[in-house]
Amino acid sequence: MTALRVAPLAAPAGIDGIALLTEMLRIPSVSGDERELAVWLVDALGDAGFDARLDEAGNVIALWGDGEREVMLAGHLDTVPGAIPVRVESDRLYGRGSVDAKGPLAAAITAVSRQPRDGGVRYVIAGLVEEETSSRGARHLLATHAAPANLVVLEPSGWEGITIGYKGCVRLRWSVAQPSSHTAGAAPSAADHGVQFVRALQDHARTWSGAAGIFDRLDVKVVSCATDGDGLEDTARFDVSLRVPPAYDLARLLDDVANVAGGGAIEVMSAERPVRVDRSSRLARSFVDAIRRCGGAPRFKLKTGTADLNILVPTWRCPGLAYGAGDSRLDHTPDEHIRLSELAHGIAVLDAALSTL
Repeated sequence: MTALRVAPLAAPAGIDGIALLTEMLRIPSVSGDERELAVWLVDALGDAGFDARLDEAGNVIALWGDGEREVMLAGHLDTVPGAIPVRVESDRLYGRGSVDAKGPLAAAITAVSRQPRDGGVRYVIAGLVEEETSSRGARHLLATHAAPANLVVLEPSGWEGITIGYKGCVRLRWSVAQPSSHTAGAAPSAADHGVQFVRALQDHARTWSGAAGIFDRLDVKVVSCATDGDGLEDTARFDVSLRVPPAYDLARLLDDVANVAGGGAIEVMSAERPVRVDRSSRLARSFVDAIRRCGGAPRFKLKTGTADLNILVPTWRCPGLAYGAGDSRLDHTPDEHIRLSELAHGIAVLDAALSTL
């Protein structure tokens, strides 16, 4: 194991965030295969003075301080596939997960290590598994951990950005099976029916959304499709993702989908509610003030994707937001990297915000 440079616990420097993130990037952790990183991180955090362990789902849970008031900082260990050589070029640190979301997690660990142990606050770092696929780690956390006083979900917002809303996401599978027919015949094929379903769903989304802005409209995207046949029966399957704004009730959405299914079977693979948090909460104000103290111009963001904030906040009903250094436009791309100056600013903001909670 490569040792992290850790200052004495009383020193403000705490963990070296760049060294921590670099080592995290060197350990692949594609969603569903995070254990190597999780075990390494538990050891590294234990060496740095955290009380760290793995829970039953494989999440990293690390405690700092022992106050009655709890602040949780929840990020995810997993990444999408696609290896990116870990390297530094000028001010840029490259690697899969540098932005989404090992960078924000490393920044939070670094900032927490700078907080006093006896300040009346217990900080919980949660490194969650499978956020990119099923959010299994967040669901386990929800079932096993009481609501914290404040929740910060560690996702890239840019060091001057504070994310206060995410769209919901419904993933569904449309499928049909029908007797085989000649391709020269007039009858629509199974694939034709699938295309008609997708077009009808897209038309419905455009009609419902009207002139709404990007966060307030319903978006439809085909994730995958497949057709097959054995000479007697033809089949088609379309997996579709719907990004759902807060104004669209999920129960109504499923009824609307059924109305355009055209005889195909609908299976809901997952359904996450949209979330929008209070921008005037003490938690949000602490980040606004911290960004200003660090020389930035704070701005609130609404994201078209989803995150573990969608899962945790609606049930826990605690103050929450998402924050993290890094450019989210680089998520899941072959050019994923984080600027070291951006990482440093993100650590400073988290340090300043946590000191006031």
